[in-house]
Amino acid sequence: MPNQEDVLEGTPIPGKRADLRVGAAEAFNALNLIVGVVRDSIQVHETESTKREKLRAYRETEIARIRASEAALRDYFDRIFEERRENHNRLFASLDRALESGDVAAIQSVVGGIVEVARTSPLADIGNLSDLRRAMDDPNTVFEL
Repeated sequence: MPNQEDVLEGTPIPGKRADLRVGAAEAFNALNLIVGVVRDSIQVHETESTKREKLRAYRETEIARIRASEAALRDYFDRIFEERRENHNRLFASLDRALESGDVAAIQSVVGGIVEVARTSPLADIGNLSDLRRAMDDPNTVFEL
């Protein structure tokens, strides 16, 4: 342990508290240090609180955007698949009528329409499902709609 003479005046010496004599300047410096640390702590707390609030606002905004996009996509799917259902029903009703009447030309025409629907449907790419699965598993894949 250093001797008191080796220590700067006013510097606390561990274990020698009773012998410590602090002058007014050292006390004032200690007060300034405490005030500064408390002020800095409050400022850090306010800054971090502001950051947390910004993150909350950002999160809420992004959730609202996702929900709006979801609603738009659901509406689109509902309309498109309803339209497809109606088209499919008309095609198969036409096929039934052509079969009942024995109209070979109508049968060929309707079957051609059914094949065209299948060719342009998601069924046409059924062989690419493994590629889709790989793409979905890759976090760097960007999907464009």
